[in-house]
Amino acid sequence: MLVKIIVVSVYAILIVAIGLIGLRKTKSSKDFLLGGGNVGPWMSAFSYGTAYFSAVLFIGFAGKIGWGFGYSGLWIALFNALVGVFVVWKLLGWKIKQASLKYDISTMSEYLDKRYQSPGLKLMSTIVIFIFLIPYSAAVFMGLSYLFEISLGVPYVWVLVGMGFFTAIYIVLGGYKSMAMIDMVFGIIMTASVLLLLYFTVQKGGGFPNITASLKQIEPKLVSFVGPPGWWPLFALVFLTSIAPFAMPQLVQKFYAIRDKKSVNTGAVASTVFAVLIGGVAYFMGSTTRVFIHPESAPQIFSAGKPNFDQLMPELLTNVMPSSISVIILLLILSASMSTLASLVLISSSSFTKDFWAAYINKKMNDKGITGMMRIMSAFFVLLAVLFAAVELDVIVEILGISWGAMGAFFLGPFVWGLFSERVNKIGALVSGVGGLALCLGLYFTGMSSPEAGTIGMIASLLLNPLVSFMVKVKAIA
Repeated sequence: MLVKIIVVSVYAILIVAIGLIGLRKTKSSKDFLLGGGNVGPWMSAFSYGTAYFSAVLFIGFAGKIGWGFGYSGLWIALFNALVGVFVVWKLLGWKIKQASLKYDISTMSEYLDKRYQSPGLKLMSTIVIFIFLIPYSAAVFMGLSYLFEISLGVPYVWVLVGMGFFTAIYIVLGGYKSMAMIDMVFGIIMTASVLLLLYFTVQKGGGFPNITASLKQIEPKLVSFVGPPGWWPLFALVFLTSIAPFAMPQLVQKFYAIRDKKSVNTGAVASTVFAVLIGGVAYFMGSTTRVFIHPESAPQIFSAGKPNFDQLMPELLTNVMPSSISVIILLLILSASMSTLASLVLISSSSFTKDFWAAYINKKMNDKGITGMMRIMSAFFVLLAVLFAAVELDVIVEILGISWGAMGAFFLGPFVWGLFSERVNKIGALVSGVGGLALCLGLYFTGMSSPEAGTIGMIASLLLNPLVSFMVKVKAIA
């Protein structure tokens, strides 16, 4: 216990130190939001990867997918790395950077406004970001706090307060510069941690062949190319988690901030390797929950023979890792959580400040005022996420369940087509964004699973923009 407290304390001191370093290098709103637009490949790669893979993956998602799909969940990891990372970097990375310079923008909402000359689309995108990113932040707090409560015995609320405080510290002080620096540290910690987790998991299971044999004995389809739920649910998960990154504001921001084309090429390889490792280990470990966890060995997480999916991975991690180095678990989840939280908070605060307040309320706000307000709003959004996580409102859980699909359904059509075609126009962008989001939410709240609803909404968004733009002849703004 003492070792865990010491390690976490050193970790907290490191966060404050990097926040202070970032403060010295932050002189303008562009510095605060994009690190001056001059961030190198390694920082960018780790920042992208750690924002992509949050504690939600390790705490709930990998366990649920692994339990249901077995080894076929590894398809998600593979396509996340090859499509959600490598293709995004190679196909969109430099185009996004060029667009940021061409239009002099630093947020997704600003891009949509200037590309389509549509203040209405800008306002709607700001609202979508606020509605779906804050609950996502709250969920990350919740997952991490549960793990700390189990591991250290610290009350849930106190963990929330501590996490909120330290996340706010380095974001409020140094903004993106602090975030990029500390994400590199987080990425190195996550890499070392998952390698250790993989080693001890395989060792505990008696090797890959033995684990595979055990899964096959439980259910042969758990080791087949497509797991028990079937191809459509698997396809929906692969599509949602691999295609949504093409237009997720917190991931797109990394390319606004990157230095040059050479950095994009280097970062593409580095971030892909990171994604293969993190995603591959997470989903593999999720599949082993069937081998290591049973109603007899862990009755507290089962009800009527079914597990609480959010507790599968924490239970597995504490069982697989030797107690002497179990602090590795805390560092892994802590790193995955704080990096994602920082990205979400920075996007939310910048969207509110630049795309709403400075655009509609106080149009005369200068750069110093914008920077100051982004700092204030960063602290406010951290507080809001902590409060949501403390109350654990059912509506927050519902919004979280569809957040990626909803964001992808709204932004995918307008953003991707806007980068690649001069023929798509404002009407097409509005219909694709609103139509994709409405279809996604409609399907979800009438009973369809969130990955399936998100997938259909995203496909609709991609199809509607060129179709409507072709039918409604409005001059496109190149």
